[in-house]
Amino acid sequence: MGEDTRLAAVVALAQGMAAARCSREAWWAAANGACRALGGSFAALSVWERELGRLKVLVNVGERAEGEEEFPDDEAYPVHQFAEITEFLHERWAGGGEPNAWVETAQGPAAGRRPGYVHQRVAALRRRGRGSCVVAPIVLHGRAWGELYVARPVGAPVFDRADADFATVLAAVVAAGIAQTERLEEVRRLAFTDALTGLANRRAVDARLDRAVERHRKEGVVVSLVVCDLNGLKRVNDTHGHAVGDRLLERFGSVLSLCGAMLPGALAARLGGDEFCLLAVGPPADEVVKAADELCRRAAELELGEGVACGIASTADPIGPVHSARRLFRLADAAQYRAKAEGSTRPVVAGREGPDDPVVRMADEPSAEPTAERRRFRGRH
Repeated sequence: MGEDTRLAAVVALAQGMAAARCSREAWWAAANGACRALGGSFAALSVWERELGRLKVLVNVGERAEGEEEFPDDEAYPVHQFAEITEFLHERWAGGGEPNAWVETAQGPAAGRRPGYVHQRVAALRRRGRGSCVVAPIVLHGRAWGELYVARPVGAPVFDRADADFATVLAAVVAAGIAQTERLEEVRRLAFTDALTGLANRRAVDARLDRAVERHRKEGVVVSLVVCDLNGLKRVNDTHGHAVGDRLLERFGSVLSLCGAMLPGALAARLGGDEFCLLAVGPPADEVVKAADELCRRAAELELGEGVACGIASTADPIGPVHSARRLFRLADAAQYRAKAEGSTRPVVAGREGPDDPVVRMADEPSAEPTAERRRFRGRH
């Protein structure tokens, strides 16, 4: 492969990873780009999970053997079976060397590989009908992150020293791409996360709720929203200081997350100040009410707090057509406002008080809307 061709392959790999919108796309772009660049028939990207002592395969691309999935859930190998990935990086690279790639063949030692014989890799090559592979350590932030593995079938030219050197370059490009993806995902995470509690924020709820209501309109999926107002936060802030108030918010956030786990896929969020919510897409309304009941019970047991006012609106209840996220929010917020006004220790559910349900009227009548809307956005924390 000429220099120009290899340079073009490096550029293509970098561009593919730069275009990735998430980690999974970045992993696929890394393995696929390296496979093409090295003329391989198969490639895999694995991460070293130190705490579990294993190499976990993130993605397999190309000609996969039986049992190899593109994005496997549980394909992992004990690190002690491939000790070179740890020994090499810690003993050689950390001592001043370079994290160079090496070659393995189905016949055993090959040119361009480091001293030593890795029986497991050779056995794996034979078992899967592959003739040779090149293994490139990936170093991220000065630490071993994982490995890039590219293989060729039996009968194809065996990887040589030049291929190993090129694989080292590709691994560096992959490391840079992974670092970029992680930074972008961190930015996205921060943009949709409440800094104090670690829960989702209002922006995340709005985005998820818009998609959920669209699914409800097209597929009839049940969408339920639980809006909560933590009682007594102002008193705690005034009496004990905002640091104690923040701890109360954090503790309630943990309780909300715990109760949200009762509903598969539910999103727990802090809307701002002392207002929180749970968004559930799919579970029956009665299950949502059950989770909210548990939330109220646990919130009442929090030290310093005064419980929580909780309102629920679900498309599975008789609340009329829900064509927008705004309407469901208004209904849940009005139910929560009623729970607070009545000092209820149980959730108030929109649409479950009969045809004259004042919760539904409160949400729909213009005269009541400004109170609820102003209360949410005035930021009392």
